[in-house]
Amino acid sequence: MDSDSTHALALSIIVPALNEAAAIGSTLAGLRNLDSDGLEIIVVDGGSADRTAEIARRYADQVLIESRGRAIQMNRGAEQARGTYLLFLHADTRVPPDAFEVLCRCLRRNCVWGRFDIRLSGPNAPFRVVEFCINLRSRLTGIATGDQGIFVKRTIFQTLGGFPEIPIMEDIALSKILKNIAAPVCLRQALTTSSRRWEQDGMLRTILLMWSLRLFYFFGTDPQELARWYR
Repeated sequence: MDSDSTHALALSIIVPALNEAAAIGSTLAGLRNLDSDGLEIIVVDGGSADRTAEIARRYADQVLIESRGRAIQMNRGAEQARGTYLLFLHADTRVPPDAFEVLCRCLRRNCVWGRFDIRLSGPNAPFRVVEFCINLRSRLTGIATGDQGIFVKRTIFQTLGGFPEIPIMEDIALSKILKNIAAPVCLRQALTTSSRRWEQDGMLRTILLMWSLRLFYFFGTDPQELARWYR
């Protein structure tokens, strides 16, 4: 894609981070390989105890320090963003070049919001089953999660007041609001996100935890309580 086309899109990529020194360098270096005059990278560090912010400064256009909390961090990044569109990306998630190209074509059609498919980094077959189920569920429900790379028109995001500043489920909360405005564009190009939590905590345990959190959130459990369970 030529730089003039990308400049017209003016895309701001916002990466919230906390103690991600091991992953953030490769994530941001990959984004810089997509670089153009119209691409802005903003990292919002939540007070890391490691070298996250230091490493991020090598690649990002802006590195902000904010209070810990993914929703707070992403909203802070959005306040400073100049792009027509915002892409919220986890610090351990990679955007392949083909996914970026498809996103740019999508944004030229003036879409409201959307997300990518997800691919987990683990090589084993069970990970393929999990990612298939995540992507299918998202298509059926119109709900996106943060590791799918939510993108949204900045003016819409600002009008809605950004992510609800709750300690967990902020992505689902925003998706519920956005899908009342427009159905999400579900791009089949996949972002690759780390499967480290699945590997550390066990696949079955992680699946049960995620399902339980969403179920209790649906029935109105306080997100503060859900965050304690998650931790």
